[in-house]
Amino acid sequence: MAPIRGRGGFRSRGTARGSTRGAFRGSRGRGRGRPRGAFRTSRIADPDTEEANNASQVESEAESQIATADEESSEEEEGSAKTGYSYNTLLQSLTQSSEQDERQRKRRKLDHNISHVEEQEAVLLRDAEEEIAEALAAPPGADEIAASSQDEEPESSDDREDDEDETADLYLTHFGSLEVESTAKRVQAVEQHRWQSQRQVLGDIGRLVVNVPDGDSGAALKPPVKMLRHLSLKQRLAEVALGRTSSLDRLQQVLAPYMFGYQDILFGGRTTQNGSGLRDLACLHALNHVYKGRDRVLKNNTRLAKAEDDEDIELRDQGFTRPKVLFLLGTRHACAQTVDSLMSLCEPEQQENKKRFLDEFVYTETKFSDDRPDDFRELFEGNADDDFRLGLKFTRKTVKYFARFYASDMIIASPLGLRRIIEHTDPKKADSDFLSSIELVVVDQADAMLMQLWDHVDFVLQHLNLQPKDAHGCDFSRVRHWYLDGQAKFMRQTIVLSAFVTPELNKLYNASMLNIAGKVKYTPTYEGAITSIGLPVKQTFSRFDATSPAAEPDARFKYFNTAILPTIVRTPKPAEGGQGILIFVPSYYDFVRLRNHFANSTATQNLSFGSISEYTSRSDVRRARSHFFTGRHAVLLYSGRAHHFNRFRIRGVRKAFLYGLPDNPKFYEELVEMMGMSIQEGKVGSEEASVRSLFSKFDGLKLERVVGSERVGAMMKGGVGDTFDFV
Repeated sequence: MAPIRGRGGFRSRGTARGSTRGAFRGSRGRGRGRPRGAFRTSRIADPDTEEANNASQVESEAESQIATADEESSEEEEGSAKTGYSYNTLLQSLTQSSEQDERQRKRRKLDHNISHVEEQEAVLLRDAEEEIAEALAAPPGADEIAASSQDEEPESSDDREDDEDETADLYLTHFGSLEVESTAKRVQAVEQHRWQSQRQVLGDIGRLVVNVPDGDSGAALKPPVKMLRHLSLKQRLAEVALGRTSSLDRLQQVLAPYMFGYQDILFGGRTTQNGSGLRDLACLHALNHVYKGRDRVLKNNTRLAKAEDDEDIELRDQGFTRPKVLFLLGTRHACAQTVDSLMSLCEPEQQENKKRFLDEFVYTETKFSDDRPDDFRELFEGNADDDFRLGLKFTRKTVKYFARFYASDMIIASPLGLRRIIEHTDPKKADSDFLSSIELVVVDQADAMLMQLWDHVDFVLQHLNLQPKDAHGCDFSRVRHWYLDGQAKFMRQTIVLSAFVTPELNKLYNASMLNIAGKVKYTPTYEGAITSIGLPVKQTFSRFDATSPAAEPDARFKYFNTAILPTIVRTPKPAEGGQGILIFVPSYYDFVRLRNHFANSTATQNLSFGSISEYTSRSDVRRARSHFFTGRHAVLLYSGRAHHFNRFRIRGVRKAFLYGLPDNPKFYEELVEMMGMSIQEGKVGSEEASVRSLFSKFDGLKLERVVGSERVGAMMKGGVGDTFDFV
């Protein structure tokens, strides 16, 4: 099997921020020379003899400035400490538990307990053998033996009060009250893609599209929920949440009824300002779901214990395995923020393994200065390792970190971390059964995962709610019918929070969000990135024709070679410095194609160029930026992911060509601001600086974020010209 490819081999966007930003994994032994037949990554223009000394001096100063500006990141975190358990400790604890009651009047019960202890002893010793063999060097894996602890406390009076009005309980409405026949009809409608759609314009903040299965008699659009007390929350959660804040902001008011009503949500307006509030709302919903499900099981356990021997009671309240909630996050820092939100809401009296969690997931030092963009610092400020997994087990007073997956209520992991478990190199350790009973999935910062490797996300979602290969101690008499019928994916709620909507997310919305309760998509109204630029720079957008998405890359390449490249080649070299032409390429595949064309085409043989991608080493990045600033490189090719992971501020830019529009509209603003640096330094006049972008009819989502929602419609239509200028 071919290795899973990310930014460098299996690991996608790498371990800690220090290694990923510093080493640029993927530069495979690059030396000073190049093998015969290999593609060039740059071509340096030889300076004139008279200018050699001055250029070398300026270049040395520029490279020194660039080296100083690029702060070195912190080193990759140390591996977690290895711990182990002793056989003697286990045997001693089991012996003590078996000798607690020696009274003869309970001899029958004692004999039963001893038999039960002997059974537990075999299981625990087998667990210990695995734990000692693995030395606990890694986070809990899915290959561990299934175990579901029964140490829950009896149901409290507060919880009984919560369930007095079960008719208004949205949890029971979705998971417990639907008739088998009603569920089957909705599932059939979803399988046949028969949806009823309703749209709602939310003033100046965005648009809402709600889809429900055809034939559903319920109202698709829901009124906003203005107060937390109007939500169906467990009492102990409501008290804590109301203590923090009693009201919701406007976006939360709109999303809350759909989120707590167990409908799928694709939210395309996440920002650094509303991100924490949305995360808190999702964590509140996840905890509420876990608590309601657990208390339902405990209540039914009590009913079964009180039932007569000849009384036939059927209680369907469980899945195949214990984990019910899955958080998919991009970095360990995002995991730490999510855990902080969960702990602030549930307020446990005890947190087991908390120190280990802090050591492995939390960075306290500041890594970046305030001049970096807010979204960049939010994503990369802490521990940016994207290979992790964490199991959380909730009891009434305790939360246990690093619980085994089959004993966990929540799993918080990165897509890469889960894929390494599902596709373990050892077939005996490869496992995905712990995902068979997931009822709630939260994907936060999905836009960042698009820059890692979206295939990991698709892979994990495809392994949700499959029939398990082993029983894992399941009591099938308590398993809900729709689990047994293989319909769990139609009951699962999926919540995706992203800064913007892309074709990949739209595909997920159409193909993976199959909830019979319905689904909701939110997209904001965009003013346009061009309105945020305070420079009098000419901005040109050129449309080219493409017959299909599959033919679009070739059509783009052909248009660039016929309409753009001749203009670049004819650009005269100024008296001081170089041409300063920056070519931004969002896709790495297009970047490689364009770089090879510059290296081997006769049309560009007299054009010096450099290149910076996410795989370029730090030393080569500094050299390319220095050559570009001093004029030894007339053209600099710059990939989209290199900018995402580093946010370089490249000096010497006089003209910018966007081979394709970026998904993130902030990238467009930052590229134009690079020309502003040249204008401020007097390297170029504002009338000479310009930016030109290419787009096709398949780039409508990207174009809307750059030019604005009001302008995109006219620009996408044919017959009104293919070139649009803005100043």
